[in-house]
Order: sequence, then structure tokens, then C-alpha cells
Amino acid sequence: MRLRLLLPPLVLFFLAPSVLLAQHSAASEHFRIAGVFQLPVLTQNEFKQLSSEAQAGDREAQYWLAVLYNGDGKFVSKDSAKFLDWLNKSAEQGYAPAQETLEGFVNRNLFGTNTDFVKAEMYLLRGAEQENADSQLWLGVAYEQNRFGTTDLKEAAKWYRKAAEQGQPDAQASLGMLYEYGDGVEQDYALAAEWYRKAAEHVPDLGGAGQGRNQLGLLYMSGRGIPKDYVQAYMWFSVRGSDNPNLKYIEPMMTPEQIVAAKHLAEQWEKEHPLP
Repeated sequence: MRLRLLLPPLVLFFLAPSVLLAQHSAASEHFRIAGVFQLPVLTQNEFKQLSSEAQAGDREAQYWLAVLYNGDGKFVSKDSAKFLDWLNKSAEQGYAPAQETLEGFVNRNLFGTNTDFVKAEMYLLRGAEQENADSQLWLGVAYEQNRFGTTDLKEAAKWYRKAAEQGQPDAQASLGMLYEYGDGVEQDYALAAEWYRKAAEHVPDLGGAGQGRNQLGLLYMSGRGIPKDYVQAYMWFSVRGSDNPNLKYIEPMMTPEQIVAAKHLAEQWEKEHPLP
């Protein structure tokens, strides 16, 4: 039995906006979002400003726009797919309220003891069928980990692939692992390496990106699916000053010159992939 890193959590669809608003009242640098929500009515211009800032990448605006799309329809028509999309955009930028909301879904509504699996599956399928990559990812997780009463690795691979093809790093790493172990797909180390590499290239270093780097390093270390290359393995293990425990296993196999070369490659990669 292998262990998989816990992927970044999905959306808590069932939190009421009023609860979310009460929990988090910080204002955006450009748009006083908390103040807007104290108004009796959110004007069209204010909603346009909020949407504009969210589109421009403001993580707090993205979060509050998600809250609106999960609301009662007073300001904007309720849309679970858009709620999911904007909340994940905010969480991916490290915005704590969005991340906490995502964690809430996983802990209470997908992996908890009192889970409404029928409702969870309904929301996930709705988002997945609207091509939301995060819904597709978590459908894959649910089918792989028997969240809906059955384990279906082929179905897991199907949804992981759909999300991975949209560039979702957690799905890319998960699909790579299915190929590495031959779960739900024909075992193929080369394809595993390909998907791990796609995940590894993402920044920031969250979830699937870190997992992809570690797994890619292990394939280089063993020479499965790609030529054995300790320098490349060390490089992927050490990107961004990683304290990956695999470093202590590979160092005795390398010359000092190889270690220097690997560290140089890691530094070069980091310069080409700056953190946002």
C-alpha cells in the first residue's frame, strides 16, 4: 500500500456566505470589500470593480467574488462552478480564508464521518461537467479512495486526466502516480515521468508541484521510464532549498562535482520559475 500526499482541499460548498463574511472581514488593498458588504445593496459598479480586481489576480477579491457566487442570489445568480473556480484561484495564491474554506470541504464534506456523499458527488459532478478542473480532480480522488461507496480506478484516471489536461498540478501528479503503479491504467513509467514533470514545473510550490518534483526525482534516481541521472534527481529533490529526505540517500551515490552541478541546475530553474 502506497501513501499519497494529501492534495490541496476542495471547496466547502455548503458554508453560508453570512458565516464566511462574519469570519473574515479584512479589506482588499484596492477595494474595500468588507465595507461593500455592509451596504444594503451591492451596486452594479461595485460588483464590476470587484470582478475586475478578481480578474486582475487580486486574491482577496477572488475570495469575495466566490462568496457572492455561493450566496442567495441577491447580488448575483448562484453558480457553484464559478464559486469553485474563484475560491480555488484565491487559495492557490495563499489566501488563508480561501484555503480554510477548501480544507473545510475535504474534512467535513468528503472525508468526514457525517458526510453527505450524495450531495458531495452531485456538486462535484456539476462542476466537473462544466469543465472545472478542481471538481474533476476531486472526483478522481473520491473514486480512487472509495468516497462514494465504490473504488473505481479507471473512473479516477478519467477525471484526473481531464483536470491534468487543463493544467491542474495535483491532478497531473495523481495521474502520474496511477501510471507509475498501473492503477486504473496500463503501467507506463515514461508517461508517469511526463505527468510528474508537468506538475513539477508549476509555481508556487504547493501540493502537486512538490509531489511531482519528488516523484520525478525518484524516477531519475531509479532510471524507470527515463535514463538514470543522479544529477537530475538531486536537482528536483533540492529545488527551492527543499529539505527532502531523499537528498541524504542520493548524496553518497554522487561525486562532489555532480552535487555542485545539480545545485547549479536547481538555482537556474528557480530563476526561470520565480515565485509570484
